[in-house]
This record gives sequence, C-alpha cells and structure tokens, in this order.
Amino acid sequence: MIDFSPYTFTFEELKNQRVILIRFEYNSTLKDQIKELKGSKWNPELNAWHVPDSAEYRKLFNLPEDYSVGKYVLSKISLSNRAEIQRMIYQLKLKGYSPNTIRAYAHEFAQYLYYLKDFNAQDCGETEVRGYLIFCIDDLRLSENSLHSRINAVKFYYEKVLFQERIFLEIPRPKKQSKLPKALNMHEVRKILDATENLKHNTMLKLCYGMGLRLSEILNLKVANIDSKSMRVHIERGKGKKDRFVNLPESILDQLRSYYTQYKPKTYLFEGQYGGQYSPRTIQEVFKKALTKANITKKVGIHSLRHSFATHLLENGTDIRFIQELLGHNDIKTTFIYTHVSDKSIRKIISPLDNL
Repeated sequence: MIDFSPYTFTFEELKNQRVILIRFEYNSTLKDQIKELKGSKWNPELNAWHVPDSAEYRKLFNLPEDYSVGKYVLSKISLSNRAEIQRMIYQLKLKGYSPNTIRAYAHEFAQYLYYLKDFNAQDCGETEVRGYLIFCIDDLRLSENSLHSRINAVKFYYEKVLFQERIFLEIPRPKKQSKLPKALNMHEVRKILDATENLKHNTMLKLCYGMGLRLSEILNLKVANIDSKSMRVHIERGKGKKDRFVNLPESILDQLRSYYTQYKPKTYLFEGQYGGQYSPRTIQEVFKKALTKANITKKVGIHSLRHSFATHLLENGTDIRFIQELLGHNDIKTTFIYTHVSDKSIRKIISPLDNL
C-alpha cells in the first residue's frame, strides 16, 4: 500500500472538469507512483500532476467526500440561490443520506436553480415547480427515471429544508416505465466466468452471482465479514443501511482461500493496486470485457449477475420469501418482479396452434 504522506493535494477545475492536483518534492519513485495512477496527467502550467476528482481517488488519498457542484455550474446560478445548495447538503448529511445520494441530489437541485435564474427558490411555489417539470418534459425530454430523480431533489428541498410539506400534494408524478430485470441464463453465466481468467476478477464475479450481491456490497465486503465455519457472509450497511447475512457457496471456498493466499488483502476482501477499496469502474470494465470474450451480445451490466441469482433460485423452487431475505429487499413486491422474469413454467405451455 502506497504511503501518500509525501504528497499534497488540492482541488481545481480544468476545462470544466474537476481534478485533484498532486504536488511533491521531486523524487523519481514518487513520480512513477503517480504516473501509474489511471487518468494521471502532468500540467506544466500548474507544475503539478492531476487525476480526475472521483470518489475512488478521494478515498484512496484519504480526502473528504465532495458533494459540491462545479464552479461552472455555480456560475450559472444566481447569487441568492447558491447558498440553498449548501443548506440542502447540510440537511441531507444530518438525515444520514449516503454520499452518492447527497451528490446526486445536489446536482439535480442545481439544475432547478439554474432554471429559476434570478427567482429566489425560497419564494417559489407550486406554479414554478410545475413550470420546471413541464420544461424538463417538453424541452429537455428527460426519461421518466431522470424526471423522478429531479422531482426527488426538489421535493426534498421544499419539504425537508423549507418544511413546505403541501407544495407537492397537487403535483402528479409521471408514471414510471415498468421494466423487467435483465437476467442471464445459467449457460451465459458459466461462459462469463470461464472467460474471466484473472483469479481476483473471477472470484469477484463468482461472489456477485453466487450471493446475489450489489456492486457496492462486493466492494464493501471485508475479510472479517467471511465466516467459513458457518459458511455465512455478513453484508454490512447494504442498500438502506441494512445488515443481512447471505450464504457462502461451498464451491467457492477453495478458490477463496487460494485468492487470499495470493493477494493477502488487509481490510477489504478485494483491494485496489495501492490498497483501499477496489474501484467500481474497474470491475464494471472487467465484466464488460468478459461479455465480449464470451460472445454474449445482451446489453447488461454487472448488476445482471444479482438478477440472475434471484431468477435461478426461483426457477429451482426456492421460496420467494427466502429470496427476499437473501437480496435484502424491504418489500416482497420488489422480489415478486422476478416471477415475471422466470418463465420456466410458461415455456411449458403448449400453444393451441400446436394441437390443431
């Protein structure tokens, strides 16, 4: 694990892109370490190296989380409204929202403030919010999911920051498109795993599928969470900050031990090249390359392994209440969606045309 104490870090915005500037007293070893970081670049004008200002690099360098919007976006918002973004961020923090949610809400709310121009957000009401949503639908042509994200951010501001609970009572939400989870069949899962030869990557993908984990859950998994005696794994602070236990597949145990012996992770089960949590972008790219190598043309992401886990359990006759528990769903209605994906029984139905 790299010692980052010789480096100093500052934040900057270059060409509307937020970066972390890295400075240090010249040393060839220190320079080589920075050059190996993905996306690192040298800026002669600033006399500093820089990397993208991402959550992964902030965590790696032990820097505080960033929830602010960029200087360019702020420059488009009236002075009277800029303070409202910070008020909202403080309230989100106090209510214990996750860093990703805080960041998303701040950026979505900034778009609303940009739309308001010189109108003070505190003085706006139902008329202005309706006008903004019509603008998002007619001019921006946002999808239903994107529109819901913007509504949630604006709704939080008026109801939880300004405590104007009634403002959204008369504002309808657009109906969400009912999409089914994208699952892979067992043959496709096997091809993906066979195509992933790297021991660490293969182990990660197997655990994602074998335990039905979200990407964030596999990245947050710690060595101490694995109990090979009881064959259970403790998932800490999953979605909604819920803890749960899942079963460790017996078939992975020997491979997991080989992985531990070879990589010797210290805290997290899967750690990056320089220690700390593994990068979500890297494992997403690993999955994408495995799809290509396995000649699978379905447009799916790594989350499809979790969908496949649930679908295959259901097809094998597992009670849906147990699947709900393993997936960590609060509402069984969320789990019931997999009954629409698992069409094993439907495929057995014979068309009346075949009986003519």
